[in-house]
Amino acid sequence: MIWIIVGVAVLVLLILWFIGVANKLVRKKAEVDNAFADIDVYLTKRFDLIPNLVNTIKGYTKHEKETFEAVVEARNKGLGAQTINEKVEADEQMSSALGRLLAISESYPELKADTSFIKLQESLNEIETELVGARRYFNATVKAYNILIHTIPSNIVASILGYKDIKLYEATEEQRKNVTVDFSE
Repeated sequence: MIWIIVGVAVLVLLILWFIGVANKLVRKKAEVDNAFADIDVYLTKRFDLIPNLVNTIKGYTKHEKETFEAVVEARNKGLGAQTINEKVEADEQMSSALGRLLAISESYPELKADTSFIKLQESLNEIETELVGARRYFNATVKAYNILIHTIPSNIVASILGYKDIKLYEATEEQRKNVTVDFSE
């Protein structure tokens, strides 16, 4: 009789432990989703700003078609992205295309003096600063989540319930390159 009671007690404790870990996994996943929702808001703001920025720069430059197409393609890819990983990839592509676009503006002094371009650039800088903070928070929540799904014993529950790794936001190769500043002109 004692063995049955001990067996039932152990089973109840295992079930309670499983429920506790499952709830913790749900909370961590919700934190990741919430953190990415913040990023998504800033990405949407940036995607909405892009057409105005492109059109302003187009007015001054006529021969930069390839760069404009890359920006538009990156924007469309970002707007069509559904999963977190797709949105991260689209954001990386957009950051790269925007870098090339803003580099073009450096070659046109009259563009750099245009007040609408200056306002758009300031708005973009604000959004980029907000994105940096949101990405940091996202990475912190993803790190906590990924650690939870890989550490013993919670990895057992995570595996049973189908929890998977989430990709961290990382700088692209282009973003890691050293910036060359040349004041010789």
